[in-house]
Amino acid sequence: MNKKEFLQEEIQHVDMTSFDSTPIIDAMNKMSFTSRDIARAADILARMVGDKDCTVILTLAGSTSAGGCMKVYADMIKYNMVDTIVSTGASIVDMDFFEALGFKHYKGSPFVDDHLLRSLYIDRIYDTYIDEEELQECDKAIKEIADSLDHRPYSSREFIAEMGKYLTTHSKKKESLVQLAYENNVPIFCPAFSDSSAGFGLVMHQYENPDSHMSIDSVKDFYELTQIKMHAPTSGLFMIGGGVPKNFAQDTVVCAEILGKEVPMHQYAVQITVADVRDGACSSSTLKEASSWGKVETIFEQMVYAEATTVVPLLGSYVYHKGDWKNREKREWTKIY
Repeated sequence: MNKKEFLQEEIQHVDMTSFDSTPIIDAMNKMSFTSRDIARAADILARMVGDKDCTVILTLAGSTSAGGCMKVYADMIKYNMVDTIVSTGASIVDMDFFEALGFKHYKGSPFVDDHLLRSLYIDRIYDTYIDEEELQECDKAIKEIADSLDHRPYSSREFIAEMGKYLTTHSKKKESLVQLAYENNVPIFCPAFSDSSAGFGLVMHQYENPDSHMSIDSVKDFYELTQIKMHAPTSGLFMIGGGVPKNFAQDTVVCAEILGKEVPMHQYAVQITVADVRDGACSSSTLKEASSWGKVETIFEQMVYAEATTVVPLLGSYVYHKGDWKNREKREWTKIY
């Protein structure tokens, strides 16, 4: 097979507004096991959005954006269901920004000769393909943005805002998450920003400007996100996967305390994960365990042990059709900096 034959069928991103998951969520509430967990998670997410004082923080880890959930996350910004995002660099750059530039993810197979894929410059995420040559064009766009900026340290939030600004004149796709966040003053943080295509672009920028260049300040990231926690009356976490984004968002409570500011623990929390708790990991602890660290309250918290692409569209649709977002005040947290 040649490259064109592999890259034929595009991943179609699910539209949570096109169907109403309320009946199935209501039915799950009367069931057991993971079904009831999902129903309770839907209720908690709806409570976050319906609480007039609550800042909703979405954390993204893993590859659900490439796998078909990208529009759900973008629509959560569009319909004012999310106020802040903490993510891996891959979800923001390799997936959303990549598609905004006009490139695509494609349906593939895990049962394939990966050496053949490498020879064709095709990257694989389980059963999803990406054109490596197109990904390198994404790297170059990051370098172009970096080259245009003053030579100083930036938080990832500042740099991603510049990416959103860039897309207002370069985007080939409507309503990317990065552009919507920029236009709606929703800050996006990537605490491990260089662990993505952004890293390649920024390295190229510094390679060509060894004595004076822009850089990413991860400490500034932490302080800026903690400022949101200190300004927000209360907060809720909707966490896809775990890892650095989850812990980064949770740690703002402790960071505020260290700074001498008394803030409440995150009042609401939902995590969707397939990680195991028995090795002390679970992508950085269960929510109940996080309470011992002073991070998360345990009144409205729910772990959902499921692969996220099977759950996220249901939860998003449920909250969208419930409609509390229609009367919700925009937070626009980027305006505090």
